[in-house]
Amino acid sequence: MSLNPRIQRWTDRHVWVIGASSGIGHALADALLQRGANVAVSARKTESLDALSTQYPGKVLVLPLDVSDADAWSRSYAALESQWPTLDDFIFCAADYQPIRAWELEGRRAEKMIRTNIAGPVHGVATVLPAMLKKQSGSIALIASVAGYMGLPKSLVYGPTKAALINFAEALYLDVHPRGIGVSIINPGFVDTPLTQGNDFTMPALITPAEAASEIIKGLEDGAFEIHFPKRFTRWLRLIRRLPYSLKFSILAEVAKKS
Repeated sequence: MSLNPRIQRWTDRHVWVIGASSGIGHALADALLQRGANVAVSARKTESLDALSTQYPGKVLVLPLDVSDADAWSRSYAALESQWPTLDDFIFCAADYQPIRAWELEGRRAEKMIRTNIAGPVHGVATVLPAMLKKQSGSIALIASVAGYMGLPKSLVYGPTKAALINFAEALYLDVHPRGIGVSIINPGFVDTPLTQGNDFTMPALITPAEAASEIIKGLEDGAFEIHFPKRFTRWLRLIRRLPYSLKFSILAEVAKKS
């Protein structure tokens, strides 16, 4: 069952991808450009964004952005509005991830993740939503993580930020779906990106950013609210999160011993 309007074609759509300098965001921007979309790309580092602009002349709008800076959002969106007639799709891919156990908890590291993973997407949605509400169309997609499903080893701060983002997307959907706006939450498993390459444990069902981008595009085309992948991994986590705590903690304690 489609909970959002299906996206039938990408040709000439105007899509803003946040966090497009590497990983899933970069692969997603490239895949959308291959499908004929006009893509605005944002990140703090712009070298790879400029490379996309060179590769797809006339189709890429480079908008440097620090997602935790509220004023920077206003400046970037003003630049977008000056260049484009409309914004059809907003996709937030930026994230900060640091594996942390309880004895490694430090306030500044935690605050940095919270600013990027929660304040960032909230700033972004607050920026683009008024115009979407006015025209009663558009879509918003936010990349969270299966780490937001439940407390997982080494995810003491990252997991809660993603759980908050899932909750935010659910509440947002209830408010804006009746007004013609699509909302999707994207929960990947392990993807081979610069953020995960520092992990010192085996990552089950690891996929490439290109594979992740393909899953996201398919989910948006299908009108899905939750887009989770790879399903050979995420289906198990979706099952575990429904277990009683006695069983859940027993399973996760064994996982923690191997992490």
